[in-house]
Amino acid sequence: MTFTFTGKKYEVSDELKAYAEKKIGKIDKLFRTESDASVTFSVERGRCTAEVTIRNNGMFYRVTETTSDMFASIDSACAALVRQVRKNKTRLEKRLRDGAFERTSAPEAIPEDEEEADYRIIRTKRFALKPMSPEEAVMQMDLLGHTFFAFRNQEADDAFSVVYKRRDGGYGMISDAED
Repeated sequence: MTFTFTGKKYEVSDELKAYAEKKIGKIDKLFRTESDASVTFSVERGRCTAEVTIRNNGMFYRVTETTSDMFASIDSACAALVRQVRKNKTRLEKRLRDGAFERTSAPEAIPEDEEEADYRIIRTKRFALKPMSPEEAVMQMDLLGHTFFAFRNQEADDAFSVVYKRRDGGYGMISDAED
């Protein structure tokens, strides 16, 4: 597992890095291929927050935990990640399709766009849109903690589609497919 550590207004000690690598590194055995972990530490009003994002074969797992101690935040985040990975890995492999974790293409971020217009674009990202079912897209959206997710709908001849979380707690889907 490859690690990236970031401290937001917080100096990350070597001891904390070693502890995080040891604890989060154990999660790597749940994956078939090498994964990347991004760990962000911050302290605000005496509360220590550890945010861990793991990328493995195009799937993202993100957890944010806040406690009074940074080491306890890491422990809490690891426990939550293990639950999240096991739950969603099992669900994907049983319900959706075989080989859901076998994808090889991963999203690629591009640098910020610095053009100024009437509507200023602050950040631009590019992702390889993967064919998947709407259920898998909703699951991926929930894993990322986002309110929408763009994908290629394999149930509608790879049509561009977006699933989104509705205010009433349900989910919606927008698609370019003609019925």
